[in-house]
Amino acid sequence: MEKKKTNTKFIIIITVLVLVLGTYGVSKYIHSISHEETDDAQIEKKMNPIIPRVAGYISKVYVKDNDFVKKGDTLFTIDQRDFQLKIDEANAALLGAESQFEAAKADIGSAYANISVSDANVKSAGSSIESAKIRLRQITSDYNRYNNLYKTHTITKQQYEQALAAKEEAESQVRVLEQQQRASSYQKSVIQSKSKVSDKQTEVAAANIKKAKSLLDVAKLNLTYTVVTAAIDGQVSKVDIQPGQLVQAGQSLFYIINNNEAWVVANFKETQLDKMIVGQKVSLQVDAYPDYEFKGTLTSFSPATGSRFSLLPPDNATGNFVKTIQRLPVKISLDPTNDAEKVKLLRPGMNVEVDVHLK
Repeated sequence: MEKKKTNTKFIIIITVLVLVLGTYGVSKYIHSISHEETDDAQIEKKMNPIIPRVAGYISKVYVKDNDFVKKGDTLFTIDQRDFQLKIDEANAALLGAESQFEAAKADIGSAYANISVSDANVKSAGSSIESAKIRLRQITSDYNRYNNLYKTHTITKQQYEQALAAKEEAESQVRVLEQQQRASSYQKSVIQSKSKVSDKQTEVAAANIKKAKSLLDVAKLNLTYTVVTAAIDGQVSKVDIQPGQLVQAGQSLFYIINNNEAWVVANFKETQLDKMIVGQKVSLQVDAYPDYEFKGTLTSFSPATGSRFSLLPPDNATGNFVKTIQRLPVKISLDPTNDAEKVKLLRPGMNVEVDVHLK
């Protein structure tokens, strides 16, 4: 019986395949011992939102989609007419408050002048009363002497009546002067009360001036907000605004992306984190530029898994529990040794393959 011939080529092919696969498997195993990899990673950059501080209608737009801008460049302006009217109104309110303050100060000056006059009148009345009382005592003494003389018929009745009339006149003058003094004192107290009211009015007027100045400062500040400028150097995203459009304060309109600084956020499985520490070197392969390998450094770990930051984080205490491997965001900084021009070409959201060197 004739033996079958051995197919040498087949054996050689099988042997080569076994060697290649074995070598690949061993190399992958050795690589996996000192490396952790993931393709769930994206480029990140600072995205500065453009948000107006005041509401109004856009008057002019100075940028287009994807334009490059410098810090301080004007992006768009808001119609200033309403804000200028607010400034005019605040100026008028300030002038009115200042006029009220000057009027209140004038009232105080007049009140203090009247107080001085009233005080002088009170003092004058007091002096007149003292003089009148001295005269009254003298006339009363004369009357008493004339009265005694009249009783002894030493003087005539006419002389007695003249002394009595002089005494009554002096007494009346004292009463009149005392009434005038009381009237002057009352007038002084009234004027003092008015002066206190004027003092309060002055304080209110001063407060109104301060308030009017604050409103004027706010109006001027809001006018400056009608010119929206770039806060950083970067590239503008899609500019979806046009003249005549009404924008609201706090409304996010578009973005400026800082192309000079980039990093990578890689989402590693929780089972891959055992040997990963901050400071380890990382090789990065960006899908958009496969011919260039970026270098990076593991910078930090997120404080929670990505699912915890979702709009509706899972709650394992409710419903049927199914264990799912979670992913933790890890920040990787690009090394300064990378080509700066290549870094500028990176765009947020680009896919990256990450290889962390554990040893």
